[in-house]
Amino acid sequence: MSLKFSRLSRPAIRALDPGQKIHEHGITAEKAKDGDIRYSINVMVDGQRIHRVVGRESEGVTRFQAEQLIEKLRTDARGDRLNLPQGRKLHRTFVESAEEYIARMEASGGKDMANKKHHLRTYLAPHFGKMRLDKITEFELRKYRKARVARGATDATVNREFATLLHMLNKASSKDWRWMKAEDKPKIPRVREQRKARRALTPAEISAVMKGAIEDVDSRAWLFVALGFGTSMRHGEIVRRRYDEIDWNANRFEIGKAKAGARLQPFPLWVREALLRQREMEDDPEGWIFPAKRQHCKTPHVRSMDDSFRRAVIRAGLDPEKVTPHLMRHTVITNLSRDKVDPRTLQELSGHKTIAMVMHYIHANDESIDLAAERIANPFSDTVTPELHTSSKREPSRGDGAVALSLVNPPVSDGGQGWIRTSVRETRADLQSAAFNHSATCPRGPFREGGSMAKGAPPVNAAC
Repeated sequence: MSLKFSRLSRPAIRALDPGQKIHEHGITAEKAKDGDIRYSINVMVDGQRIHRVVGRESEGVTRFQAEQLIEKLRTDARGDRLNLPQGRKLHRTFVESAEEYIARMEASGGKDMANKKHHLRTYLAPHFGKMRLDKITEFELRKYRKARVARGATDATVNREFATLLHMLNKASSKDWRWMKAEDKPKIPRVREQRKARRALTPAEISAVMKGAIEDVDSRAWLFVALGFGTSMRHGEIVRRRYDEIDWNANRFEIGKAKAGARLQPFPLWVREALLRQREMEDDPEGWIFPAKRQHCKTPHVRSMDDSFRRAVIRAGLDPEKVTPHLMRHTVITNLSRDKVDPRTLQELSGHKTIAMVMHYIHANDESIDLAAERIANPFSDTVTPELHTSSKREPSRGDGAVALSLVNPPVSDGGQGWIRTSVRETRADLQSAAFNHSATCPRGPFREGGSMAKGAPPVNAAC
């Protein structure tokens, strides 16, 4: 059904003065100073405002083209709604998608949900707001990065937020969820991060920190440091451990929930002795290793040992801004890599999700590179004589000035015909030139004209 216009009629448009405009049914006609009419639209389609210039009258654009564009936008929107799940009349906004994503991931045991909720609710959802999830483009994501960096966020921080967004987009475009088409998923504009140099504590510094922890007022500070330097577990993983998770026969922690998934965390014998010593003093020998210090806390275990560790570091004479609990993890993994522990074993000990993360701790030096180069097999050890690699220049032989040939005399394998093998550095042209010079002074030379070997000629060992 065509629209009826009472104000935006042809006589009214022609009567406009320069700078005046008429708006009706989402279409605007504005007269420019040169007398030309510019048509534009400003309408709401499926909850999104579309403001677009259609064109000028001098280009052949009329009100009819503006009407057609509005109808096309609404027709396309109706077509999109046919793909909506049952019960939905409009596409999900980003805010709705984020909240439903969080609910589904928590219901299915999603990992790292605390950070994902923080990224979505604090930064991503306020920025994208009511924008449709399938209408987010790479350009919009670059605008988001620019805005976040302008507010003081680092590239690494924005990369983590984009990682959360990418996971949500992958889920939304999966066959199970079907919130959007896979081809509508934008490319995430990540920035390469400049990795910081990883520092490892020396044995003397480790002993100093342990001594500082033993002297601390917190009676469990020493055990926290012992588990940090003895297992390479993360800070949060240490404080969430229980005695009933320990396999005392195999010296393993059964970690059911961690950053990279469930795993068995091994520990050495001296850590076992420390755990047994502390367990003997516990009221609950099967309970939390680091129980909450007060009742009615949010968690039944200590949430952080930062304060205790900071005091131990200060007693050790180290900088608490640089020596953090996570540095214990770096120290263990780095020292094991220096002791030539292979990356796959390091991954099992550290609980990293991929080998690529483990490789950040492994640094090849010149000595190890040289040793590896020497192990490369020599395929020419049995076929090339040493003199072939001493010099590329040929010197005249004694007596008649003939050119000396460094040739190998291999076993004859084809009825007496000799085969000449030369250095890989010799070209065929060089060999033929040398053979002609040889034939000029030695009538018994095996080469005939053209550079080929005479049939039945005996092998050549040296110059005549």
